[in-house]
Amino acid sequence: MIRCHFARLLGERKLKISDVARDTGINRGTLTRLYYETAERVELEVLDKLCEYFSVEVADLLEKVTSEH
Repeated sequence: MIRCHFARLLGERKLKISDVARDTGINRGTLTRLYYETAERVELEVLDKLCEYFSVEVADLLEKVTSEH
């Protein structure tokens, strides 16, 4: 499973989804799906813009976690 840390990054920086949408031009719906970890696919351009915006690496935004069964 891939875990997205977008919500954590927003919280740490005291930002809102609308702030990121306005500043990056990324669709608000896309950002909302990342926030709630319901996105099924993410464009590489979106990941690139988010990494640049937050000054982080992809590994800081997305993390592969093993699912426990």
